[in-house]
Amino acid sequence: MSALLITGATSGIGEQLAYDYAQTHAEHNAQSDALENAQPKRVIYVCGQNQAKLNALAALGEHVIPLNFDITDLTACKEALYSLDPVPSTWILNAGSCEYIDDGVMDAALLARVMQINVVGLANTIEAAQHHFTAGHHLVVMGSIASELALPRAEAYGASKAAVSYLARTLALDLSKKDILVSTVFPGFVKTPLTDKNDFPMPMMISAEQASKAIQKGIADKKAHIYFPKRFTWILRLLGSLPYSIQQRLSSKLIKDNAE
Repeated sequence: MSALLITGATSGIGEQLAYDYAQTHAEHNAQSDALENAQPKRVIYVCGQNQAKLNALAALGEHVIPLNFDITDLTACKEALYSLDPVPSTWILNAGSCEYIDDGVMDAALLARVMQINVVGLANTIEAAQHHFTAGHHLVVMGSIASELALPRAEAYGASKAAVSYLARTLALDLSKKDILVSTVFPGFVKTPLTDKNDFPMPMMISAEQASKAIQKGIADKKAHIYFPKRFTWILRLLGSLPYSIQQRLSSKLIKDNAE
């Protein structure tokens, strides 16, 4: 029996992935039931802290298994993930948060909150799950295109995602020796409850449905880096390759244009 796990499955991209994968797994299981030589059934673990949404996902079928735990609590992560059976072969670590720093006025508590969820929470989840990792497994972590270019107000969020990107690239080097693939997802703007709070222009925004499809395809194709939407992320990657002095001038112009 094969399995897949998604953290942050009760909001935004993670919730859409949960519904999409749950449907795919349900179709696979229905086909298995109809075959004389049935294939192993598949299950999907959906993780989050919104119990009402976890219940709604669980209602999709017995193949959907909800897990309610806080990724910032290492003990809770270990209790939730240590004894999983069946063991997931694909781990989509999507849970995250975003808060902004206004006008460059540092808020250390805000930065700590974002780091605690996006970086420490990711490390907690990996530590709690890593004893399950074996050859052929696929670890997918949620980064952001914001990690590749300094953007206004993103001191906390961008720094956290830069840390995620570095962590994932380093893990990819070490885990490749064990035949474990590590993929990093680099989304642009995606319409989610988090981006609904933004009060600035978000060019080339895509839907959560489009994001889910891009991630699923990237995972199926075993891509180490999953960028979308392609045009927007390509532009930011190009800008991010420029000297920092040029990047700063461009970002300063962006701030000025948005203020006018």
